[in-house]
Amino acid sequence: MRTLIIAEHNGQHLNEQVARAVTAAQQWQQPVDVLIAAAQPDALAAQAAALQGVSSVLVASDAALQHPTAEHLADIIVPLAANYTVVLAAHSAFSKNVLPRVAALLDVNMLSDVLEIVNANTYVRGIYAGNVLATVQSSDATQVLTVRGSKFAAAAVGATAEVKTISVPAAPQGSRWVAEAFNKSERPALTAAKVVVSGGRALGSADAFAQVIAPLADKLHAAIGASRAAVDAGYAPNDLQVGQTGVVVAPELYIAVGISGAIQHAYGMKDSKVVVAINQDPEAQIFKIADYGLVADLFEAVPQLTAAL
Repeated sequence: MRTLIIAEHNGQHLNEQVARAVTAAQQWQQPVDVLIAAAQPDALAAQAAALQGVSSVLVASDAALQHPTAEHLADIIVPLAANYTVVLAAHSAFSKNVLPRVAALLDVNMLSDVLEIVNANTYVRGIYAGNVLATVQSSDATQVLTVRGSKFAAAAVGATAEVKTISVPAAPQGSRWVAEAFNKSERPALTAAKVVVSGGRALGSADAFAQVIAPLADKLHAAIGASRAAVDAGYAPNDLQVGQTGVVVAPELYIAVGISGAIQHAYGMKDSKVVVAINQDPEAQIFKIADYGLVADLFEAVPQLTAAL
């Protein structure tokens, strides 16, 4: 049998987490296929075929897949699942939208945010915002799961996997894509950035958030993140939220500015290689996570740091 990876992409480039999912899939020591569902899949298929460890790339091409819905993708994936023992994707908003529906249609359990693959049907997952690790076992014939990309190295490129075209069912009539709205930025994507500067509620306002966090991020060519408290207060947009109910990141450097370090936020950034915390409260939980901590007034310390860079 084989493993099927559902590839996330923006229509032109594969999400960098796909390469990490390929590495995770190799734990089963069986052939790994990648599904590309897109209106114009040629460039995406070539990128997937170049990943080492990929046996073949399945291409589902249809105009309706310019903006695919979870319902349409599930209708493509479920018939394929009979040929696979594992269906997986990197853990993200995309996979959390698609794979639960696939699992329901297959009448199997859905395992989300897997941190470690122990063997063919045994996994380690984080519970209680990652503070407890649980080892779980599934007896389902088809394993449907998402994996934490930051726990796996990205597969190297240089391969030439076979590319196959598959049939595409008609798009379901019960739902359709209407529109999307998102913030455009010249900064790196939050999930792929090597450096992330995040701000918390202590910044006090949206203006202060922009005036303190943005210049430091620009100097470091970093992405900007935010705690849930900062997002809820309106200091930053929702797509910048780092944490259990936001984005999970694992950059080489994570700078937490005015963030208390609640377990929900720690869940989203504790895999960062180096964590730097700036907080006026010496008892803040973030200092227990940080590799380097500075107890100082952020409104003085951050501009000084920015000016020194």
